[in-house]
Amino acid sequence: MKALLQGARLLVLGMLFAGQPVPAVEPLRPNVIIILADDMGYGELGCFGHPKFKTPNLDRMAAEGARLTQFNCPMSFCAPTRAALLTGRYPFRTGMTSNPSPDGGPVSDALALSGSEITLAQLFQKAGYATGMVGKWHLGHKLAESLPTHRGFDEYLGIPYSNDMRPVRLVDGDTTSEYPVVQAGLTRRYTERTLEFIAKHQAKPFFFYLAHAMPHKPLAAAEAFYKKSGNGLYGDVVAELDWSVGQVLAKLKALNLDERTLVVFTSDNGPWFGGSTGGLRGMKGSSFEGGYRVPFIARWPGHIPAGHVNPAPAVMMDLFTTSLAVAGIPLPADRVIDGLDLLPQLTSGAKSPHPVIFGHTGPQLATVRDERWKLHVLRASNRKSLPPDEKYVDKRAPDGITIIAPFEQYHPSVFPGVETGDEPKAMMLFDLQNDPAEQHDVAIQYPAEVARLKRLYDETNRLVPASGQAADGEK
Repeated sequence: MKALLQGARLLVLGMLFAGQPVPAVEPLRPNVIIILADDMGYGELGCFGHPKFKTPNLDRMAAEGARLTQFNCPMSFCAPTRAALLTGRYPFRTGMTSNPSPDGGPVSDALALSGSEITLAQLFQKAGYATGMVGKWHLGHKLAESLPTHRGFDEYLGIPYSNDMRPVRLVDGDTTSEYPVVQAGLTRRYTERTLEFIAKHQAKPFFFYLAHAMPHKPLAAAEAFYKKSGNGLYGDVVAELDWSVGQVLAKLKALNLDERTLVVFTSDNGPWFGGSTGGLRGMKGSSFEGGYRVPFIARWPGHIPAGHVNPAPAVMMDLFTTSLAVAGIPLPADRVIDGLDLLPQLTSGAKSPHPVIFGHTGPQLATVRDERWKLHVLRASNRKSLPPDEKYVDKRAPDGITIIAPFEQYHPSVFPGVETGDEPKAMMLFDLQNDPAEQHDVAIQYPAEVARLKRLYDETNRLVPASGQAADGEK
């Protein structure tokens, strides 16, 4: 980069001495890197309050940038959230309300993001950006045209679905390059490919999407991190993810790309067993806050103030709109885009641009919330822990043949969130400001808030396809 700038300066000086007019030099447009962890809970980073897990690089990223403490996914499962990120639209609009899976039967095997949807990568690519992706795609795998290289990404390396779905195959471009995959090397390999992409495209604007496999089960870490954290396999995995982020930030600094690159770190949904919701109720697959709320850090030196924290609600689709705003790329004008620009929240005490945020359970809208209140229109979904001595057989556990990963996975007795609170039922209202763990239903005390939120819910629920709509109180 220094050599290119020096060459440009010499060219301009030469033109000035020759008496020639100097053309205006358009500054390079900003880069965008989105790093998405898989199943990382709200409370799993040091900067979000974990008492044991060591995350110095992510903590430093937060100290040099901004944290959003009320950042939500629209559904507490993998694929719907990933579709929301890449399209800027709620899952009910894209049709991605469940997970594609190669071992889940013909319907889930064939599920893919509709070709009519426009991805973030396609918009960046059309605008002249280099685009790359590493990691979990989970928006279609059966046909080549569903893979990332046919949806806007110039290059791709990763597992096209979850790392517990057989066959766990590593795809490079459109081609299976390795099966079975030794998962202990995934975080390192994903990081190395990311660094290669950044170095290769340092002289032009780029968009990169790093979708890590971890800490989705089966957990796996490289030998340099395995059994090194002192906090179990989960702590090892988180430590390696933190290392990966540190490598990306160091590469940007070494190439003088820091002030030209927005880097975002977040997660697709709440945690599985062994993780941490940071004291929120529920976990992955739940419509309680532990399923929806995830950590969020954004860093862009010179643009986002250091150490900034904003508690206003935001949602995954906002990353779509924010990324385009940073790059000066217009939004698609032919469809509803639910995401809104987060830059005001990332740079000031701005309130949420959303009157309310909705949460899905499958194809149905289950919850509606604003800054303070959350209404569970449908009966809250949740998982339960098991007694430590109860036998548990994970049907998707490593077998040493088709899934090669460490065997010491977490038992359902290691519940990641709060399990107490009023018994779930339809139309529960919670005061998230004073009761973030959703312990006490206050619907009877605040009927006006119930009516207001239900009215807003109904306005959007009328747009949900009929198969996804639910009557009052439906489970």
